[in-house]
Amino acid sequence: MRSRRGPAIAVVMMMAVFGLFAAGPGPSMTGPWGAQAAAPATSRGLTALDAAARSGKYLFVFFWKADDEQTRTMYGVFQSAMAKWADSTDSIGILITDPREKAMADKFGVRRAPMPLVVAIAPNGAITKGFPVQFDENQLQTAFVSPCAAKCLKALQDRKLVLLCVQNQRTEFTQAAIGAAQSFKADRRYAQATEIVTLNPDHPAEIRLLDELQVNPRTPEAVTVLLAPPGQPVAKFAGAVTKDEIVAKVASAQSGCCPGGKCGPGGCGPSK
Repeated sequence: MRSRRGPAIAVVMMMAVFGLFAAGPGPSMTGPWGAQAAAPATSRGLTALDAAARSGKYLFVFFWKADDEQTRTMYGVFQSAMAKWADSTDSIGILITDPREKAMADKFGVRRAPMPLVVAIAPNGAITKGFPVQFDENQLQTAFVSPCAAKCLKALQDRKLVLLCVQNQRTEFTQAAIGAAQSFKADRRYAQATEIVTLNPDHPAEIRLLDELQVNPRTPEAVTVLLAPPGQPVAKFAGAVTKDEIVAKVASAQSGCCPGGKCGPGGCGPSK
């Protein structure tokens, strides 16, 4: 077995710095962008989240508070980008002081975040990026992540461990590696707090994630990466691995041996 501590998944760590999620206005808001018709009593934001998920689209949310020059300027950048990505993306603006949007603001923890702020949410509900105060279109575009990255992010944001199984038909020890991951998840101590994500290293969409995790896309062996909230790799196993080896790394992390000497909120993983 070989294990190596690598860099954190960048977007998770970035969001942790902001206290997790933040963002800023949309087409149907009051203020400098024009008059608004009578708004429904229910949250437009939560409705938009559900609609985007059902249609398989990203949702970009522009949270805002003040009708000032900075907000107007950033909303212009936001609108321009959203117009270009309309086929794959929904967007909405949310005034955080609107009492009808309290649930939406609370869901993303943005009440004390610097404004304006854009939050990007993948179709599966994973928050992929947050952009406070000032941003450009190129930065917004980085919020689009690969399918495997979105799966990992969602599980980590749900406070779960992730066993990322990098393997395909050409890698050696594939069955041993996936078998160990499945055995770990079958353990009642970890079953409810573990997600298994399989990544094909030959898929071009996953190059960015593999690079962040320092895994060679042309690896001849299956690689299993153990991730713990908020997104730090706890261990990396190349080739054959056993359930006991994974359990040992989780136990070590729970004992305070997390990468960098720090654990995420609530610890590195589920309690035994």
